[in-house]
Amino acid sequence: MTYGIGIRVPEPVDEVRNRLLDALREQGFGVLTEIDIQATLREKQGVDIGPYVILGACNPSLAARALDVDRRIGMLLPCNVVLRADGAETVVEALDPQVMVTVPEQPALQPVADEAGRRIRDALETLSATITG
Repeated sequence: MTYGIGIRVPEPVDEVRNRLLDALREQGFGVLTEIDIQATLREKQGVDIGPYVILGACNPSLAARALDVDRRIGMLLPCNVVLRADGAETVVEALDPQVMVTVPEQPALQPVADEAGRRIRDALETLSATITG
């Protein structure tokens, strides 16, 4: 099962991050949390995996619709967006919202997952369109 939606950007994570935030905002997503995995692993484990950031993005209207169907769905809301370095490129990946339909087997979540997926894909397309490189 494919569980992610992603793109590759020929720029470093630091240069991609703000444009990604703008693209997500255009689609109604706000970023509630930001976890710097690289810094955490360096501090706690003494290892350096390179730039790796997890953004906790949320579209409140879509989240509310999903929670109306199933209060447990918070565990599966498509909120994590990852930026990670892969050589000179940045990989941007998000959880495919279809996961929130298939795991709990809740067909009523399908319209929410479809809209969330469209919005995430649109944000990634917007990000791709801003690439200068």
